[in-house]
Amino acid sequence: MSFKDNRKKQDEVMMNEDIRFKEVRCNGDDGQSFGIISSREAQALADEAGLDLVCIAPNGKPPVVKIMDYGKYKYQLEKKKKEARKNQKIIVTKEIKLSVKIADNDISYKVQHAREFLEKGNHVKFRVFLRGREMSNPAAGAEVLNRVWAMVEDIGTMDNKPKFEGRYVNMLVVPSKKEKK
Repeated sequence: MSFKDNRKKQDEVMMNEDIRFKEVRCNGDDGQSFGIISSREAQALADEAGLDLVCIAPNGKPPVVKIMDYGKYKYQLEKKKKEARKNQKIIVTKEIKLSVKIADNDISYKVQHAREFLEKGNHVKFRVFLRGREMSNPAAGAEVLNRVWAMVEDIGTMDNKPKFEGRYVNMLVVPSKKEKK
């Protein structure tokens, strides 16, 4: 059985004639409770209303069914999912790589790009790569990041202070709250 087949089985809902329990707890579409009745009676009530009988909780004792318009219900679920995706904010993190022996004009050039990213609302991760003997002095990488921080602190907030991780010293800067308009 493939993943797709398994997912279809999970999404599959027991409804109408597929419900073969002896007794079920039946609820109406408008919140009305019909109590514990046989599944045949529940199906007859659903047919009379022109709606579907959907099993909500098959593991309940007794199982719970609801009389509803299943097509409308599925449509509303999809609509809610779409709306949630629309309101979702995607955070983009841009990475800027530096080195311990970087010149001041190179730093200002890279900071210029970082400022553009921050103004657009993106997060910026500064990384100082440590080569060879530079590994014995990670404070030099933190020093470079502190120089960079002085150039972007007016439009950003330091989320992560300079931290030594493997061969890198990393710092994360996020846009300031007052800048986002």
